[in-house]
Amino acid sequence: MKITGYRTLTTLQDWGRPVGDVNGYISDGITEVPIVVVETDEGLEGVGLGSHADIERIFPAIEGEDPRAAYALYDRMIARVFKSGHGGATFGGIGSLDMALWDLKAKFAGEPLWRMLGARDRFVPAYASALEIAIADEDLPALFAGWIERGFTSVKVKGGLDLDRDLARLAAIREIFRANTPHPGIMLDANESWNRKQAIRYICALEEQIDLAWVEEPLRRWDAEGLAMISRSVRAGVATGENLTGLEQFKPLLDAGAVDIVQAGSVWGVTHFMRVATVAHSRDLPVSPVGSTASPVWHAAAAVPNHLALELQDLGMPIGMHASHDFADGGVVLGDEPGHGLSVDEAAVAQVQVRQGWSQAAGPHVRPARAGLRLVPDAPVPGRLADTDG
Repeated sequence: MKITGYRTLTTLQDWGRPVGDVNGYISDGITEVPIVVVETDEGLEGVGLGSHADIERIFPAIEGEDPRAAYALYDRMIARVFKSGHGGATFGGIGSLDMALWDLKAKFAGEPLWRMLGARDRFVPAYASALEIAIADEDLPALFAGWIERGFTSVKVKGGLDLDRDLARLAAIREIFRANTPHPGIMLDANESWNRKQAIRYICALEEQIDLAWVEEPLRRWDAEGLAMISRSVRAGVATGENLTGLEQFKPLLDAGAVDIVQAGSVWGVTHFMRVATVAHSRDLPVSPVGSTASPVWHAAAAVPNHLALELQDLGMPIGMHASHDFADGGVVLGDEPGHGLSVDEAAVAQVQVRQGWSQAAGPHVRPARAGLRLVPDAPVPGRLADTDG
């Protein structure tokens, strides 16, 4: 089997609600989902999703190759751009192709990816993460009802700029999840919005009333010294890593003791996740994949010994995409379909009118001008939180 070509598609996800974080939100809740389909001379096709960035430049590294050599082809893609660098958006293109390669490898073997990767169990623990910062307090029970019905016992909440509001919402969401357990797992995601001492003061104030399992990205992703300082100063674990684009970026944080829960972005692919998991395991640290409503990385999470819980952001699927997994008992139940179980109805996707979602200026993927520079952290929520500061 040889790789002969690829094609790119873009569909949309309609979340049915505003989605975002402390940096901003997308009011209509409609976001783009890039898809890559890798073609072979035997008619098998592999599906990847996450980014189209630099694929035209990366693809020659795998063209004509046997996709079953997924690990080696990943390194060929990294080597292809070594002079210009594989970080940032380029890493996303590599990740999309990597997912498609693993899909092909498992399809050729006639097995679901989780089984081919050596997992014993198809069940993968997960936590709810609704990107709910723009949802009114009174609408939270309805928002989380689907997760509660499916047995979820842990939840991650967006916040970081309004202490009183965060305390009230964390307490309210904790009560919602007490329908399934007396002691829900509660996490807060600050999305790199604080400076060092501000983070410590804020987290300590929260911990007077809320037992936090972890605080996610309290500082910039590369601030190893600062993250280590926070980890030593609070009871909650420090979780970070989803925005690190390359294994080498984890080394300074791990050497500094700056991360307690090692995260990896689901959009960066299967190989990256498995390598991050191995490095984390060598430090006796748990690993957790972040992002996506459906991801091939979930199969890899089932196969590593130190997986903690994956982030489940929504119970629906992008337009024209189908999955063989299900949600139950507080996690993901992976299917038996060969490959990673994600398929594309290209006729349905062709009807989609592509629009900008994640990249819009008011959304969470654009860093506000005053992030980390506010003397007083409190700000109106929801809204474009930072650019209103004086």
